[in-house]
Amino acid sequence: AQGCASPLEFLRRHAFCFHWPLIAVINTTRIANPIIDIIMADRTNTDPARMEKIVSLCKRRGFIFQAAEIYGGLNGCWDYGPMGVELKRNLKEYWWRKNVQERDDVVGMDGSILTHNSVLVASGHVGGFSDPMCDCLLTKERLRADQVPAQSGMGFFYTGAVKKDGSWSMEKEYSVLVDSEKQADKARKTAAQYYAQLAGKDVSHKEMELKGERMEAITDSTMYNPANGSLLTEAREFNLMFKTTIGATSDENDPNATGWLRPETAQSIFCQYKNILDSSRVKLPFGIAQIGKSFRNEINPRNFTFRSREFEQMEIEYFCRPEDGLRLVDEWLEHRLCFYDEVGVPREHIHILDVPDGERAFYSKKTYDLEYEFPFGIQELEGIAYRTDYDLSCHQKGSGRPLEYFDEETREKFIPHVVEPSAGCDRTILAIICEAFDEEELVDDKGKKDVRTVLRFVPRMAPIKAAIFPLLKKNEEQVRIAREIEKTLQPWMPVFYDETGAVGRRYRRQDEVGTPFCITVDFETLGENDASLKDTVTIRHRDSMEQERVAIKDLLHWLIARVR
Repeated sequence: AQGCASPLEFLRRHAFCFHWPLIAVINTTRIANPIIDIIMADRTNTDPARMEKIVSLCKRRGFIFQAAEIYGGLNGCWDYGPMGVELKRNLKEYWWRKNVQERDDVVGMDGSILTHNSVLVASGHVGGFSDPMCDCLLTKERLRADQVPAQSGMGFFYTGAVKKDGSWSMEKEYSVLVDSEKQADKARKTAAQYYAQLAGKDVSHKEMELKGERMEAITDSTMYNPANGSLLTEAREFNLMFKTTIGATSDENDPNATGWLRPETAQSIFCQYKNILDSSRVKLPFGIAQIGKSFRNEINPRNFTFRSREFEQMEIEYFCRPEDGLRLVDEWLEHRLCFYDEVGVPREHIHILDVPDGERAFYSKKTYDLEYEFPFGIQELEGIAYRTDYDLSCHQKGSGRPLEYFDEETREKFIPHVVEPSAGCDRTILAIICEAFDEEELVDDKGKKDVRTVLRFVPRMAPIKAAIFPLLKKNEEQVRIAREIEKTLQPWMPVFYDETGAVGRRYRRQDEVGTPFCITVDFETLGENDASLKDTVTIRHRDSMEQERVAIKDLLHWLIARVR
């Protein structure tokens, strides 16, 4: 630390850590691009039965559990079990390897989750990161007000209701929208159900008598729930960020104590851009990568882990000269498609949407959405956006600190533009599981049919790379050799030892968690049936169920060549 004013200055100068902060509708038309295969997609195609099987398997085999399940569950939050955490770790490590380790133009960082209020004020999140919401008066369902379709029909209006026995009455206006006057009975039933809820928990709508009924034709109204015709509440803004107070004696009314759980990982990268530029001696174009948790107070978490309130992002902010932005966004598109191929999500199952003017974020000059064919429909997996210089300009203005880049060759000073490939880690995990899930119908020698459930992970993503079995758990020599193989492989990869049940059942258990290779120590390993096979093991391949023999001494190298 010689030459530095303090240990903190030494850490800052050499990029060990930074003080945080140092500064205060999708288009379905396919794009015409020679590097991608353009396929029109059926967005209405869903398979709920398949999705239900996947969710069940994830719980049964220890991939994903509902958070706080023993207390009824925490909506929009999920815990990864023993298999899930290994799968997620494999994905994150491979993403880091391909985007940071194997590139010389991308560096990494790990930013703080707690975010300074001024950062999100400058970025536009505070005051702008909200949705207009309204509630259905009948079901209490919460809807995005800007997504309620305009509807026309006959409106039935009421001034109140009274119980037929006279024990309760209320003067409160309510209305229902139906297609025509012929559906009057439907409208009256809906209104009676609404007033019955106000009268008490055990009151039936059949006990209600409606008051002041009148009809009126309604045209292009967004004030009714399209699912049941019930009146909606007035729209109000719903904050999508989680707010907190910072400091032991902080007051929630003190603006200086206000903090946020970050809604995205990008802002910490923008705030530390200048520090990383100065400490890492990088030159344009270069990227800063980060994997980390983000938090959004989703109104309606749904589709298993796809839309959650706590989620993990794998994100790169790639800084470049203004004239290179459009070219680089296409280069990153191809790079990301190759990545998904390598983790088991083939590019023919990914649909690329070129988001048109008017539907992109106002600061974006180009955005591609990569979407996957989930069993619940085609949904976004990753966005690749050309954000121009919007973010760094906002933080330069908000902090009063210079964030320009100085080009030593041209002697220019300018704010770099940014291309952002932003992937959801949890969404990618779900896509990998959905793609791998298979039910294979088998017929044995006697003609009996059976269904084999298997997760066909590419080996590099599989939570367990190899399972090791002694053929007979009572055979001490087989058990000893199997345990020795386990100890040899454990430092190099996750393996699993199993000696319980018939070998066929052990195979099936490993098929369900996606283990690509099963190693069996048998009598041939001991040289009892054929001396030439001594010290070899049987390896069973998950996908083909074919078997081959490999020498124990070659086993480690054989596996490493196939699981990386």
